[in-house]
Amino acid sequence: MRQAVGPVLAVVAAILVIWYFAAVWMNAAWTQQQAARAGTTVTFSEIVTDTMQQARPRLPAPHQVAVELWNTVVMKKVTSKRSLVYHGWITLSATLLGFGIGTGLGILLAVGIVHSRAMDMSVMPWAIASQTIPILAIAPMIIVVLNSIGISGLLPKAIISAYLSFFPVVVGMVAGLRSPETAQFDLLKTYNASRAQVFWRLRLPSSLPYLFTSLKIGIAASLVGAIVGELPTGAVAGLGARLLAGSYYGQTVQIWSALIGAAVLAGLMVGLVGVLQRVTLKRMGLSR
Repeated sequence: MRQAVGPVLAVVAAILVIWYFAAVWMNAAWTQQQAARAGTTVTFSEIVTDTMQQARPRLPAPHQVAVELWNTVVMKKVTSKRSLVYHGWITLSATLLGFGIGTGLGILLAVGIVHSRAMDMSVMPWAIASQTIPILAIAPMIIVVLNSIGISGLLPKAIISAYLSFFPVVVGMVAGLRSPETAQFDLLKTYNASRAQVFWRLRLPSSLPYLFTSLKIGIAASLVGAIVGELPTGAVAGLGARLLAGSYYGQTVQIWSALIGAAVLAGLMVGLVGVLQRVTLKRMGLSR
């Protein structure tokens, strides 16, 4: 455990140092411009001090983002619309719904592709082609179409989220269902096992490590889809809404705090899937 903590802390420290240097470099121009307008000169130490506390910096310093996170996560009630927890929950709701839809659809498609050559030849190419369309292009189309038939709110964002999450599940599940060796299939044939028995007793258990790996990718992609789904709707709640509001009013600290919040949320969800993976595979005897 200690051997793992050391490298992680070293990487975090390096990121913070680079971040602080970048903040000084990117924000120094504004300080120098203000000094030039006032007809004064500023020393390097004054530039560093000013760049660490600008209200609307080009790149906020790490401590500014940390203060914003503290104020919006700890100091605000979770029911307040200024609370990052409130906005995170709005986005999380769409993420989980979309992830559920995408996972279910991905597993069904994978089973069909493995058991039907026609689906393998027809559905799989379309699934691959669907991922070549930029999500920023297709998200407004989905929202407009659904709004035209009276569907709004959580579901359009969930569908966009499902659009991004189903593909990793399809690919991973197909690889997992096809992972057993030929000798294993031949052994079950000697026992006169049916196709259903082969699926439940061989294909499905063999596919679980692949499935959980795909779920880690899919749930992170679902969060991205939910955030993107909030952008074209002009949403007033959600992490996407926080990003939009910060962009409109030049609140870069708010933008960065929302980004850090989204990253933490994604990390927690991926970690939860990892815990489920370890528990499930251990109970099935597939890992120690």
